[in-house]
Parts: sequence; C-alpha cells; structure tokens
Amino acid sequence: MTTMTPTAIAVDPGARHTRIAHLAADGTPTLADLPGTVPGEGLPTAAGAGGHHGAALRSAYTVYRERYGTPEQVVVVVPQHDRAEHARRATDVLTALHGTDPLPRLRALGTPHAVLALLRHAGTATGTRYTVCDLGATAAEVSGCALAPGTVAVTGSARHAPADGFGAGLDRALLTAVGLPDDEDGWVALAAARAEDGAARRLDLALEQSARHPGRYDGIMVHRVGGRDLGVGAVRQALERLTTGLDSVLDTRPGTPVVTVGGGARFAPLVRHVTNRQGTPVELPEGTDPALAAAFGAALVAAGRIDPADRYPYAVLVDTHRTAGGAPRAEELLICPAGALEPGGATVFAQSEGRPVRIRTRPVGASAVRPVHVHVRAARDGRPVPVGTLRIPAAEGARFHVGVRLAVDGEALLVLHPLGSGTPWEYPLGALPTDIEGARS
Repeated sequence: MTTMTPTAIAVDPGARHTRIAHLAADGTPTLADLPGTVPGEGLPTAAGAGGHHGAALRSAYTVYRERYGTPEQVVVVVPQHDRAEHARRATDVLTALHGTDPLPRLRALGTPHAVLALLRHAGTATGTRYTVCDLGATAAEVSGCALAPGTVAVTGSARHAPADGFGAGLDRALLTAVGLPDDEDGWVALAAARAEDGAARRLDLALEQSARHPGRYDGIMVHRVGGRDLGVGAVRQALERLTTGLDSVLDTRPGTPVVTVGGGARFAPLVRHVTNRQGTPVELPEGTDPALAAAFGAALVAAGRIDPADRYPYAVLVDTHRTAGGAPRAEELLICPAGALEPGGATVFAQSEGRPVRIRTRPVGASAVRPVHVHVRAARDGRPVPVGTLRIPAAEGARFHVGVRLAVDGEALLVLHPLGSGTPWEYPLGALPTDIEGARS
C-alpha cells in the first residue's frame, strides 16, 4: 500500500497515543508516517500532557506540520461527552499554532459519528439503531445512535470514567501485578504478551476456571509479561473492576447492536462481556483495529469520501406573531428544516416560497418586547422540545431575516440579519437537544 503527501487528515488525540490518519493512494485509511510513531498506535502522548486532549493535539499536529506542512482539511475526533467544549479547545489549539498563517478547514467530529462514518462507507451500517461503545484509556463512553437518510442522531450518551482511567486502569493493575512500571515499555510488553499465539485461548480457559472456583486457580499463569508471570487472579480482579462500571453505562442502551471501539476493544474478555450483555458486536470493516476505528472514519470524512451525517437531525422553529384583522395571532415559524444545519456551516435562514422571511423584533407601536421562544421538533406533528427563551432588544420598525447557525463546536446561535446591510445580531442558544425521540410522530 503506497502513501502520498496527505492534504486531508484526521486527528484523534488520546491519553496514551494520538492517531493522525489519512487516505493512502488506494483510498484505504492509514496512519500517517511520522517520526516517533509507534506502529499500529500513533504518536505517544507526551508524559507532561497528563491525558489532556488539547496538549496531545498540539504536540502531534506540530510533528505533522514539520513533516508535511499545513494540510487543507483537518477533522479532529472529540469525545461525545462534553463535545462542544472539546471541539472549542481543539479549534483554539489549532488556531494558536497557525498564528498569522492561513488555517486549514477545521471540523470537529464526535466519536460516534466518526465510527459510523467508517461503517457507512463500508456499507455495513444497514440498521437504524446502533450503540457505539468506546472503550478508551480514560473512560468508557456509550452513545445511542439513530440513523436516517442524511443524518446520524446521537440520542443519548453515558460515560464511566474512573479516577485512574478505564483501559489505563486495567493495564496499570496488570503491570503492577508483575512489578513493571506503567509506561510505554510496560504497555509494549503487555501488548506483546497478549498477541502471543494461544494467549487469548489460554486466558479464556483460565478465566472460566477462576469464575467457577473463585480463588482456587488464581495463580495459573496466563501471560509472560516482560519475563514475568501474570496470574489469572490479577486479570480477573482487574476485569471485574472494569465491567462493574461498564455495566452501569450499558444499562442505558439495552437491546441495540453495539459497535465496540477504542483500545479496550482489543481485550477479548472485555469484548466478550459486552457481547454477553448486548449480543455479538458489529464487525468493523476488513478487520480494522478497533483502536483506530474513529481515526479511520474521520479520515474518510476529511478526504470527502463520506458525509459525516452530523447535521442537526431535527427542525428548528421560533414562535412569532402576525397581525391579522387588527389583532395579533401566534404562529410558528420554521427557521430551518431537519438536516439543514451543519457544524461550522453557513447560517440557514427562514424562507417562504424561496425567499427569506422578513420579521420585526417588535411590532410597530408595541410598548414591550415579547419573549422569543425557540424549540425543535422531530416531525411536523411531533411534540416541540424547548431550546430557550430570548429577549431581543427592540428595533422600532426595523426588519430582519431570521436564521440559525451551528458553530464548529456544535453551539447554536440565533441570527438576525438587518435587511440591506449591517452587522448580524447573534444570540447564543447553547447545544441543541438531540435526545428527543419521544417527540417523533
């Protein structure tokens, strides 16, 4: 597989490794060839970063630019939990690194959308509901996803983040059990032990025996890590610690096909636990390493091979008043239809018969400003879900076009653009709700 100088890249900053991916000449996602890259893992996150995504992004992207220069498009993978804040930080980091130099096109993409982009590109995401289970070093995050033509809605997300990490906590416990340090050398030794022929089967059998007879077989050696024996008892205790917390988040998404990704999805006993609860996980395309799934899906998005489908899946509306027969009448104005809003995209303005709708912020002669209620809805006859109430300064007689836009971090803003010329007024609405399945007709 040959590579070329990447012009569109994806960056997945992690607590241990940052993956920078692009498409090879044959269109296959692959990790960028960078100095210091650990094969199959990416660039190690600097020890001083402490798992901070912004610091990991800054370090890895600097290495990339030194090797290849500035790309045209950068898609940054961010956790679904607190997605807007992570996206904002990523944007700030890259903007600061470029200084006065031209910026590439930037886009933040949540892990569920990145993973499902990989499946959708391969044609294997044929259902309408999926649960993306991201088993990372820091946390386990479970996101419910609903697929419809053109959009993937994240309908809810739950997260289990132990103080000492999720996958990182497992590895730390196992390395401690054999007296090895929790560092890059220790991780490599542990990975090598797990990859040995027969290691997975040996561990499975030992765990079954240990479960049937607690304590009796704890000393059975299952791995030789850095020349030291690792017993099944240490593995079972570390695994039970993880699965207890993982169950609490899996309980929020019962019954839907699950896609297991992240470094923890390499650990067969953990995946088997998910399988016993949720059923057989959805297979990743062509044996994709689960730790690289999000980066590879985002690389396909960056290269324009698949639409990320992260447009806002519901309609946005605002309550208005129209004077009819000398009396005000409450009406509902559709600002933008479902699937029209794209993070970092242009403002979508309310239209009627192909022309922007003109509104006033206060009727002529009115003595007070009416509150403006904004809501979203899954279908025209569905239940409206409130977003917020705004009080907009009065502008006697002035007319505006009303619209809404999504910033690159996913925050929504109501936009009033004066007719003719003038600076648009923008009012923050925060993150638009996504878990409104009860509003569907």
